[in-house]
Amino acid sequence: MISIEICIDVPDLARGIRFYADAFGFSKVSEPYPGVAMLEAGPAKITLLEKSEQSKPSANTRDVRHYDRHWTPVHLDFHVDDLQAALDKAVRAGAIKEQFFENPQHGSAAFCADPFGNGFCLLVGKAK
Repeated sequence: MISIEICIDVPDLARGIRFYADAFGFSKVSEPYPGVAMLEAGPAKITLLEKSEQSKPSANTRDVRHYDRHWTPVHLDFHVDDLQAALDKAVRAGAIKEQFFENPQHGSAAFCADPFGNGFCLLVGKAK
């Protein structure tokens, strides 16, 4: 058996916990180490990792962390029942709405970023 846990770097752990709680209903279930918080919302689990701006993610790279909007090939998709309500809630919590596509036939989506520059999508409608 395999399980997947999503880890998200944030520069401020308390602010990260507040955003994911307010935007998506996650609750903190533990802080096993300083700078690490485990959150759950139903069966979904994420771990927030407090990492300083400009810190290196690896000794083998010249890249450094930054928390302005950045591109990554991996992002979170949140499947919701009411796209507009979920988008409004996320934006009130601090998300940035980037694009909104309405297509009742194939499914609608909002492309967003959390306050730390991490992209995510809100999706509603037909699933494959």
